[in-house]
Amino acid sequence: MDELPKEIVPLSQEFFEQPTLELSKALLGCLLVKETDQGMTSGYIVETEAYIGPIDRAAHSYNNRRTGRTEVMFHRSGIAYTYQMHTHCLFNVVSGGEEKPEAVLVRAIEPRNGIELMKIRRGMEDPTNLTNGPGKLTKSMSITMEDYGRPLILPPIYIAKGISPESISVGKRIGIDNSGEAKDYPWRFWITNNKFVSRHQKSEYEIKIKNVNN
Repeated sequence: MDELPKEIVPLSQEFFEQPTLELSKALLGCLLVKETDQGMTSGYIVETEAYIGPIDRAAHSYNNRRTGRTEVMFHRSGIAYTYQMHTHCLFNVVSGGEEKPEAVLVRAIEPRNGIELMKIRRGMEDPTNLTNGPGKLTKSMSITMEDYGRPLILPPIYIAKGISPESISVGKRIGIDNSGEAKDYPWRFWITNNKFVSRHQKSEYEIKIKNVNN
């Protein structure tokens, strides 16, 4: 992938105010950054899934369900929505704007900074297996429930400008078989042929695109 400028600058609030499906694609290639006392880790976002709550049976906020867990989704875009799934914390970007409880799940990243720290946190050496799943990337980057509700435009957790994928693959989301017709929505997006994607499968179609996150 292309090298970033030496200075990593968080994206503006305006970037996150795109419609959820567009944001899901625009996030691909962006740099997710987490700063902790142990050091900084970062990685290029290579896979996302869109969840459009009001109409999406696979979403926690389906039919505008408002609970303690989903409350942050009813606020402005560009905020971290973290939640526990079994023993894993999963990281989402709130989207859709106020009163539209939508989000984008970040499923995988390609490590860039702090790879040795990631290896320690995951207890492994294989770099391709560090962050190729939503629970793996949060453990590698120490993204936790303490990040719930944090704005993604400033430290300690933020998203910065990255690279522009040449091609994006599109397909069905993963692990939502009990969500009726929603299981067939083509709302999963990934950088074509990237080896850090969580699950490689034939895409329904590909989008040739440039300057996605500029």
